[in-house]
Amino acid sequence: MVSPLSPTANRLYGADFLRAAACLMVMLHHISQRMGDADFGVLSALHSVTVFGTFGVGIFFVLSGFLLAHPFWLALDAQRPLPSLRIYASRRAARILPGFWLALTITFILSITLFGVAPNAQLIIRYLAGVFIVADWHWVTLFPVEINSPLWSISFEISSYVMLPLGFAALFLLRPFTGTGWLARLPWLAVIGIALLLHWAFITFYPIDDVDRGWGYGLVGGAKSWMPHYNPFAFFAMFAVGGLAAGVQTRLAGLRHWAFDLIGLIGLGIVVSRLTLTVLGPSIENGLFGIPYDFPIFTLGIATPLAALPSSVVLGPLLDNRPIRYLATISFGIYVWHYLVIELARILWFPGLSPYRMTDVAGYVVAAPAIIVVTMLIAHLSFRYLENPVIQWARHRERREPKP
Repeated sequence: MVSPLSPTANRLYGADFLRAAACLMVMLHHISQRMGDADFGVLSALHSVTVFGTFGVGIFFVLSGFLLAHPFWLALDAQRPLPSLRIYASRRAARILPGFWLALTITFILSITLFGVAPNAQLIIRYLAGVFIVADWHWVTLFPVEINSPLWSISFEISSYVMLPLGFAALFLLRPFTGTGWLARLPWLAVIGIALLLHWAFITFYPIDDVDRGWGYGLVGGAKSWMPHYNPFAFFAMFAVGGLAAGVQTRLAGLRHWAFDLIGLIGLGIVVSRLTLTVLGPSIENGLFGIPYDFPIFTLGIATPLAALPSSVVLGPLLDNRPIRYLATISFGIYVWHYLVIELARILWFPGLSPYRMTDVAGYVVAAPAIIVVTMLIAHLSFRYLENPVIQWARHRERREPKP
């Protein structure tokens, strides 16, 4: 028998678990990436397993699409107007930009003053593209700064933030014809299809030559090898699948049943199996049309528990436990600061802590936990004294403004 959810059981179970898992995957991947040709014992298994850590970025995009689409689906089903785009933009800016701009700017300054990167015109252009969050449209600017490579994904996420309301604007226009039930979800498949079409056009008509292309030429050369398959439309396709999961979840929101535990478990099983293939076999990172992170199989594997676990009986609440919720809260700080912490440890503490070159096993055993602890501390302080105060300030402004 399917039972309704209690009035207090309105958490989107599974979201915090996936957010925490994603940031830890990325951080552990970059820490284990420093291991060189030495006998690290059981830690060697960590290096083998965390090779799939880059997939954490794919999780972030599906999860963001799920969370941000949720209020749009609620408004659509309740026959309300399209949610305020001003409030939507204000909340997104408050959540992302302060922490990102601080990490970007500190990294930019340190790259010149401490790491000795030449402050040429290209470096400045890359930084400005990051500041104005348009770095995702060209391979020169894809990595907005040296030293802190994970910051590349933020501009891609901002582009998805812009595209999401455009898709929903079309759905709201179609509401008189599709209603507010399951039929209203079908046009979202067209949104995903358009994203795939634009991705195909990008990889077909975006010219990239082979001069200085590849990771041997630094971050810019690496970006040149990523593009054109790494483009804003590819990442919005993942984002939009998360949006579809939100549309399914809002239709199931009043239910609770063991079947949803099973469905969520199946989705997580798909995720684990695809990551295992990455570890044991040839890389499956690029999926349909060369879209990163095993699209659409891995993407659907993440979307499935997001849609099902809020209606689960045991699995959702079990996964979103208190420590996991804390990690999810500071996950953005972990993501934007961990690589800089690794590089600072290399420059100031362990010179051998270069990618694939660390052979001092005892030093690594000390350095790796220290990097994790310092990163967690910075992320905690960032959320408490920067991110959350800005978020609360933005919400306070919303409440003070008169209703239209």
